[in-house]
Amino acid sequence: MPGFERFGAEERKELQDVLDNGVLMRYGFDGMRNGHWKAKALEAQLQTTLQTKHAQLVSSGTAAVSVALASAGVGAGDEVIMPTFTFVASFEAIMMLGAIPVLVDIDDTLGLDAKAVEAAITKKTKAVMVVQMCGSMANMTALQLVCDTHNLILVEDACQAIGGTYQGKPLGSIGDLGCFSFDFVKTVTCGEGGAVITNNEKYYLNADHYSDHGHDHIGNDRGAETHPFLGYNFRISELHAAVGLAQIKRLPEFLEIQKQNYTIIRTALSQIPEVTFRTVPDGGEESYSFLNFFLPDLETARKTIQVFKEKGVDVCWNYYDNNWHYVRKWEHLKDAKSLFPLSQEMNDALSNIKTTDFSNSDHYIGRNISCLIKLSWTEEDIKLRANKMVEAIKSSL
Repeated sequence: MPGFERFGAEERKELQDVLDNGVLMRYGFDGMRNGHWKAKALEAQLQTTLQTKHAQLVSSGTAAVSVALASAGVGAGDEVIMPTFTFVASFEAIMMLGAIPVLVDIDDTLGLDAKAVEAAITKKTKAVMVVQMCGSMANMTALQLVCDTHNLILVEDACQAIGGTYQGKPLGSIGDLGCFSFDFVKTVTCGEGGAVITNNEKYYLNADHYSDHGHDHIGNDRGAETHPFLGYNFRISELHAAVGLAQIKRLPEFLEIQKQNYTIIRTALSQIPEVTFRTVPDGGEESYSFLNFFLPDLETARKTIQVFKEKGVDVCWNYYDNNWHYVRKWEHLKDAKSLFPLSQEMNDALSNIKTTDFSNSDHYIGRNISCLIKLSWTEEDIKLRANKMVEAIKSSL
């Protein structure tokens, strides 16, 4: 991760096909295409790779979450339970639909705590959105049980975890709907792009229509298509899809490199008794795009990050002080700083976040350090990096 580190002839070929036929839009212009349909080809490849019946490409991972929720009927006034540790896009995508984000604690998987989810359910709860952060997963069996018991939709945001698996199933394919991001820094990149996957035909058709202004995509005359319901423009372009088509075929190559690099660093850090690692649920395998470990306390984690910087160890974060990925610094959300008026119901819900106790999340995020695993590192780079990390941690303890 990220896939752009391995750009080569495959990506250039797919892009050149699009430029040669001149059609950059994924829909229409059938006669000009000379048989090239990159978005359709990528969707077919995603269905195979992710073991799912349906895949719908969209313009971003954020769009994927909004489209997935809308396709399942989530809208104004509905509550969607989500984790305190995620990217800000999670609550943005929920709020765009007029739905209300309900934040709850994580556990040592760094994913949703099933007990916290169950405690947060109200008569307004419509969906639970689990976010598979940093290449691994929450306890999916427990979360599925909660959703089944309470008849809730389970949306799986696997934007950071393509290639990970749980009990033999690709992450993203386990919930009622799965979401992926193919932005510039993801393991598989389109530059910008995303996808919704599902085995539910109704949800798929809704996603297909909703992401393209409500077009029903029946027939070969785009201008004559009907609009069964309102939609928005979340289309991906053929250029973006072309890059993704080359990249998705290389996913096994990327995963193998990530695992090798991850393993070298983890083996080195395992020699330090004070270092423990995030819990991967039984039957789960990470995508190895990140290495996440815990130190004894927040002070040690902060000190370690500072020493990492001094030693030139980059792409490592303690998310407790991060503006983008943890609830503690989401002041714009808590203060409802919107460009347009929000409902009173929404304002009340967001205001409540200020006083909610997220100490269980603090316990894990405060002690956690998350390190991106690059595809471009040489073996010499990795070993040098691992040694610097060990030295930095030992000096901080």
